Amino acid sequence: MAKNSDTFNDRQKHSLEAKQKLLERAKAIAAAKAEGFEARQEQLAATAEARDERRKVAEAKKQAALAEAAAQKAEQKRLAEEAAEAERVAAELEKNKHIAEALALKAQQKAGRDAKYAARQARREARRA
Repeated sequence: MAKNSDTFNDRQKHSLEAKQKLLERAKAIAAAKAEGFEARQEQLAATAEARDERRKVAEAKKQAALAEAAAQKAEQKRLAEEAAEAERVAAELEKNKHIAEALALKAQQKAGRDAKYAARQARREARRA
């Protein structure tokens, strides 16, 4: 004879009871989860909002840093252009100074030649007279 003397109906009944217990346990777990579901959803929403806010703040800081870097770069470029202009003006002044010195030297040399010529003419006139 078979060890199990349960009939088909008994086995079916035990199976149905086991399924009912599993279903009740699942419902209890779902109910427990449902109780905290709203709170967890609110917490998740608050966390997501805080994360978005931090991301916005970080993006604003990044944009501010980029703007500051651009301003510094523009300032450096402006200073470099001013320095180049000052250097160009200084070179032009130096060139003009050399030109003025050369013109002064030429005028001095001409004055010396004119004085020698005048002296020679004066001696010649003195001999004739």
